[in-house]
This record gives sequence, C-alpha cells and structure tokens, in this order.
Amino acid sequence: MSVHDHECRTHSGEPFNLRALRGQVLLIVNVASKCGFTPQLAELEALYREHRERGFTVLGFPCNQFAHQSPESAEEFCTFGERRYAVTFPLMEKVDVNGGKAHPLFRALKEQAPGMLGTRAIKWNFTKFLIGRDGRVIRRFGPRATAVDMLQDLEQALDEPVV
Repeated sequence: MSVHDHECRTHSGEPFNLRALRGQVLLIVNVASKCGFTPQLAELEALYREHRERGFTVLGFPCNQFAHQSPESAEEFCTFGERRYAVTFPLMEKVDVNGGKAHPLFRALKEQAPGMLGTRAIKWNFTKFLIGRDGRVIRRFGPRATAVDMLQDLEQALDEPVV
C-alpha cells in the first residue's frame, strides 16, 4: 500500500488528497510546539522552499503523545508555525503516532520503516519519514536528524524519474 492511499485531514479538518501528491517526494514529520526540536520547523521550511519546485513536499502532523509538548489544537499549531517559523508547508490534523489510536498513515510508515533494532514505535517528536515518488518509505530519520543529514537521500529521491 502506498502512502497516497491513506486518508488524512488538514489542520482545519478538511479532507487532504494525498493522491494529488503522487510523483512527489514527501517528508512526513510528527511535529510539536514545545519541544527542544521545535526550531527544526525553520529548517524543514527552508528544505521545502529550496526543493519544492523539484516536486518535494513536507507534511507536518502535530502530535501530543510525547510529554504533552503540543497541547494546542491543529489550527492553533498552524498559526504558531506560520508566525514563529514562517511555515508554508502543509500542516495537517493532530494525530497519535503510537498506540491503539495511531493514525493509519503512521502505522503504515512504521511498518515500512522500523526504527533502531526493528522497533516500530516512534520514540519522540520530529521523527521523519522520507517517501519516494512511488509512495513508499525510503528512510526513517530520528528526531535529531537535520536537513544536512537528510540531504543526500533527499537529492537521490528527487533525481528519480516521476512515476
């Protein structure tokens, strides 16, 4: 199953058509507003702006499962991201990424790209999944991964022909 086959919603609750992103390279990230990694929003925005013309999109999903570091609504998170970090990439619905209520998209991502030692659980905010143009996970990056750490894999994915 491709990432594009999952249903999700925008920060305002409207259906978001992942199928419309077929052929693009995606970076799907669980984000939070009160985390030590929150400044990565600026870095993710810079990456998005630099590569979007080549068919790259970042999708940020607010998540409050880790030390309650994103207590606000998805709409409030969107306002925060726009004002504090000038985020223009799509910010989506607030989700759980682990447990029985985990969003099906994140269940699929974890299945395709387990973490260290084969663990499925996402350990913290700002875990990143790089998705190829075919909708399959290329690589999972931990919260500490920076744009520089992801650049080689991103460039390689962007160089792949559009499916």
